[in-house]
Amino acid sequence: MPILITQDLKKHYISESSTVRALDGVSMEITAGEFVAVVGMSGSGKSTLLHMLGGLDRPTEGSVIIDGNEIFNMNENELTKFRRRHIGFVFQSYNLVPILSVYENIALPIELDKRQPDQPFIDELLDMLGITDKKYAMPNQLSGGQQQRVAIARALAAKPAIILADEPTGNLDSRTSREVLDLLKSTSKRFNQTMVVITHNENISRFANRVIHIEDGKITDDRKGRGDE
Repeated sequence: MPILITQDLKKHYISESSTVRALDGVSMEITAGEFVAVVGMSGSGKSTLLHMLGGLDRPTEGSVIIDGNEIFNMNENELTKFRRRHIGFVFQSYNLVPILSVYENIALPIELDKRQPDQPFIDELLDMLGITDKKYAMPNQLSGGQQQRVAIARALAAKPAIILADEPTGNLDSRTSREVLDLLKSTSKRFNQTMVVITHNENISRFANRVIHIEDGKITDDRKGRGDE
């Protein structure tokens, strides 16, 4: 059953002299538990697509349905609450709050939603990601790879329907990048999380179950990845 559906999704930027079609009719379905890589060069529309999937920006036309909910039928308050509960984000720049500890960073989105963090589950995530000993460390005491692991734990901690990762290895060296991708894949399997990774890196196809190529705002290829091999 699809956990995420887009229907004829368009995002156009119109000026007096031109129209930029950042997304130009993207329709796709992603099944619960899939690890999907959306691959494209700079300017292809992949980051715009992520912003649409995550409800961070509204489309010119079309719809995004997550777990049966048409997210753009919601007002801003409803959409903000929906994002906190149903969508986890992992960004290239980590986006950790520097004055909060590792645990506080992970728990923050849940507490902002006025819910109690599941502490045993967070401890399980820390253990799986190999950062249990960093639970009370501050972000400036962590390496880039460790900070990205914290960002992954934060995304997973609310038990969302889908995880959206935007160039999650962009600031990491090749060895740490492989480790982070392995962790994304293993956490996706262990917790049956749907993972959508936006990237320019073709090599990610060996981790993904499915690879979607996007160019000039359109899907040009949709094929099985090597992640199941």
